[in-house]
Amino acid sequence: MMYIKRHLEATIEKLSGCFKVLLVTGPRQVGKTTLLRKLAEGNRTYVTMDDINVRSLAMTEPALFLQRYKPPLLIDEIQMAPKLLPYIKMYVDEQGNNGDFWLTGSHAFDLMENVTESLAGRMGIVNLLGFSHAELTGRSAGAFVPEDKQLLQRAHEAEVLPMSDLFERIWRGSMPALNNATEQDWNCYYSSYVQTFLQRDVRALTQVNDELQFYRFLCAAASYTGSMVNYAALAKEAEITAPTAKQWLKVLVAAGLVYLLEPFVHPNLKYAVKAPKVYFTDTGLAAYLLRWSNASILEVGAMAANFLDTWAVMEIYKSFSNCGQVPPLGYYRDFNSREVELLISVNGCVHPLAIRKSSCPAKEVKKFDILQPITEGARAMQVGSGGVVCLAGDLLPIDAKNWYIPAGLL
Repeated sequence: MMYIKRHLEATIEKLSGCFKVLLVTGPRQVGKTTLLRKLAEGNRTYVTMDDINVRSLAMTEPALFLQRYKPPLLIDEIQMAPKLLPYIKMYVDEQGNNGDFWLTGSHAFDLMENVTESLAGRMGIVNLLGFSHAELTGRSAGAFVPEDKQLLQRAHEAEVLPMSDLFERIWRGSMPALNNATEQDWNCYYSSYVQTFLQRDVRALTQVNDELQFYRFLCAAASYTGSMVNYAALAKEAEITAPTAKQWLKVLVAAGLVYLLEPFVHPNLKYAVKAPKVYFTDTGLAAYLLRWSNASILEVGAMAANFLDTWAVMEIYKSFSNCGQVPPLGYYRDFNSREVELLISVNGCVHPLAIRKSSCPAKEVKKFDILQPITEGARAMQVGSGGVVCLAGDLLPIDAKNWYIPAGLL
């Protein structure tokens, strides 16, 4: 399979030059190992903790492991050998050089707890998700901010996708293994993916006695993608308690399958809804869990707008995380149900975005007026340029500050 250049490569190289240990986390099968092995070609030894003999050595004789495998070293699935972490700490403190250890980990609960205790201040951490649209189309990396110069540059570089092609990409998802796969491969892949997640990752992340019950919860959570979370309703659908639903949603976040978009907070916005919104990081997985069997059915289905919203938010999220930045994203909704779907906060300026499954949703930018209070007072912020991410055929101005932004430009 042809290697597709990942936007995170430059960030990894930069952090590797600054820290003695580099950790790449992310959901299962998003390409962490492939990425690091590509960057490490001919320059470092590769070992995986999936190998029972290697894992046994790392767990029973960690000091001997580091004698056998000398840095620079790439260790895959480090969460399977937590006893190795204190010995890596001792090694880098005594004789380590920047970039000596590259680690990958598929989930974050117990792994990050051990890592933060053992390697605090010695390690750079990056998070990898599936392919972004920009990676698949060969565009350059860059955090998405809806400013005139950047939008015009993207319009020059990118091809606007017809709606059918866009929903094909949304339905197929972002997993590297599914690039150019058939529908049959898609079903088999996600069936295996969910089974592996339930049997391995869920047991490692939390105490779950009934895998079928957690699967019902996973499907119920998928039905909320692009929506505010309602723990009581989610619990009722999955036939569990609300505290359990809240805890299990944290498991999905820790596993990298779900992103919670927090509400935008400002002291001048006094009537804001406080609940986060749920976004599956891979739209293909959400489509599989909700049994949308092909892109055409999804495109005209009841959840088409939610899936477009999810895809757009995650593309913007990836544009920041792939540059090594914490995505500065939020949303605003008041008690009168007025909502701005996405707010990007950069340099004291808030850029509002609406997301609509329509070609020319003319009135959407009027909702941005509800942000006017943040421009006043001691903690004033500027409301910058924005627009509507939609199905427009071209990048077009709405007014002096806002644009119709074709979804394919993300």
